[in-house]
Parts: sequence; C-alpha cells; structure tokens
Amino acid sequence: MQLFLAVVDNGSITAAAEQLGQTISAASRTLGRLEEKLQTTLLRRTTRRMELTEEGSAYLDRVREIVASVEATEEQMSVRRDTPAGLLRVDAASPFMLHVVVPLVRGYRERYPQVQLEFNSNEGIIDLLERRTDVAIRIGALKDSTLHATPIGSSRIRVLATPDYLAAHGTPRKVSDLARHALLGFNQPESLNDWPLPDQNGQPLHIQPTIRSSSGETLRQLALEGAGIVCLSDFMTREDRKAKRFKQVLTQQTFEVRQPINAVYYRNTALSSRITSFVDYLKRALGDGGFE
Repeated sequence: MQLFLAVVDNGSITAAAEQLGQTISAASRTLGRLEEKLQTTLLRRTTRRMELTEEGSAYLDRVREIVASVEATEEQMSVRRDTPAGLLRVDAASPFMLHVVVPLVRGYRERYPQVQLEFNSNEGIIDLLERRTDVAIRIGALKDSTLHATPIGSSRIRVLATPDYLAAHGTPRKVSDLARHALLGFNQPESLNDWPLPDQNGQPLHIQPTIRSSSGETLRQLALEGAGIVCLSDFMTREDRKAKRFKQVLTQQTFEVRQPINAVYYRNTALSSRITSFVDYLKRALGDGGFE
C-alpha cells in the first residue's frame, strides 16, 4: 500500500522506488503482486506517465485512510512513551528552509532523536494531502480556509542593494529614482512586487522587474552579485545586513510591512506530537517571532 501511494504521489515507479529505498524492479514486482492479489488493474502505464484506473482511484482513497490509521496508531504508541517518533514531512519555500529551518535541525534532532525528518521545498502553494505533507511553513496572508494555522513569527521586508552596486550606479534618494535602476522581482504572484515604498498616490509601489525569478533565494544571490536592487524579507537577509553585504535603500521612505509566518496543516488532521514538537521548537528558537 505504501508503494502504491508513493507511485501515485510521485508519478512513476522509478521515483517511488527511490523514495522508499527500493530497486525499480522490486517496486514493479510489488505493484504487480498487489494488482494480482486484487485481481484488477490499478494503474495504466503509458510511455509518458501512469494514470489511475477507476478501480485504482477508489482503492487510493481507502489506502490513504488505512496508511494514515497505521501511522496514527504508531504515533499513539509513541505518545504513550511521551517521546515524539516517526516520520515528519515538512514543506517550506527554499529561502525559509535554508535560512531558518536548516540551522535549527541539529538542535531539534538532538532533542527529538526518534523523529525522522523529510524536507521538501516548493515555491508555490501545494496540496498537503497530495504531497503527503504533515506541516508546511507559509509566509504571507493565508487564503485556504481548510488549513489550520499556528503563527510562529513575522518578518519585515526591506529594499536592499550591495554597496558596490550603489557605488557604481548611484544611491536612490527619492522613490522616483528607482526608475533608473535595475530592479529584481518575482515571476508570481504579482503581489510580491509590491514594495514598501509610496507611489504617487501613497500606495505601496508596484515595480516592473528588470529581472524576474520564482525564487527569493535566486533574487538574493543576484542582488549579492550586484545585478540590481531587491526587496526581500528580513529572515533571509539578516546575516547579509550584519556583514554589510547589503545596505538598505530609501530607509526614511520605507513603510514597516511585516509578513506573517505560519505553520499550517489540514483542519481534519490530528495534530501529532511530531508536528507539535517541531512547531514549538521553531517558535522557541525564533524568540519573540520577529526578524530584524
């Protein structure tokens, strides 16, 4: 059942085998034995992908319930021992994963050695059930009402550039001066290109990027290489600002805008001790929850 789920969630036997630490041939034989036992075809194999049959789709719903029940039973045994244990799947955008989560993993593992961690980074919103994610870290306003959110902090955004870039191209003194500079921004959503500076109407300035990327970490690296001016969250630039690799631009004109940071999971998901231990550890490590 776990293999069947892995094949569906990953889209191929090869990816499923890699995730479960099996050979492709062994995974293929296991799937074949399952279909033989059920006397039905669960998946149609094509040259490009695998698709669920009608029987496979019905079986999938029941299998998810069974595997979740098994994991819940194992979790209950762990709770009785008062020690979080088992696999915890965490999803976060790569900048937050790299700059916040990764530095805390060693300490968390020392405290909870029986929890196995699986990290995934997705820049956009994902379906937590489809990706079999236990908890996701989301930055910004939440729109999905089916998600339960636990606030773990907030992070201010600032407009930044390297001293070398400013020395070569000049330091903007007025917001209108930005029109003469290379601006680094996001592909999507467009709301991420709203900078905490006043436009002509006093509203947040919506910029048209000279260079776009889907990744905040890519924009950070571009800015560090002197490619232009960027607007990023404090959690990913804190060390750069301390080391004077970045200098804030238009400080006096900047609004104080803080992005909320939440740990989210589905409302109908029992909050396991694994999730609780991880979220609480993040909150304690971040102190008052604010990045400066």
